[in-house]
Amino acid sequence: QVELEESGGGLVQVGDSRGLSCLYTGRAFKDASLAWFRQAPGKEREIVAAIDWNGGPWNTFATYYPDSVKGRFTISRDNAKNTVHLQMNRLRPEDTARYFCAARDGQVSRSRSDYPFWGQGTQVTVSS
Repeated sequence: QVELEESGGGLVQVGDSRGLSCLYTGRAFKDASLAWFRQAPGKEREIVAAIDWNGGPWNTFATYYPDSVKGRFTISRDNAKNTVHLQMNRLRPEDTARYFCAARDGQVSRSRSDYPFWGQGTQVTVSS
């Protein structure tokens, strides 16, 4: 079984930066692809970043970002600490949501339904 615990949420101002972390416990972290999703009230849960399990010989991991956050958000993983991070820069009011960490074995996916393991989420509120 896999457990995920997010941290780092809070209240920020427009234009601020914020980093979220997710601690993974359970099966081999190095074999897991990770993703961050977010859900605002009344909206569908959407992906904001994902990172593949396989970094190849140079420890370079494929990542994915939707256009809404591309260039502002950065996902990274630390296989030594079993953590995945989401660095969020130039935050906007529309980034206000509950942010969830998700994990799956094998290849990274953009689809919410492909992730069997989820954290409880951490709230990020961007105030103008």
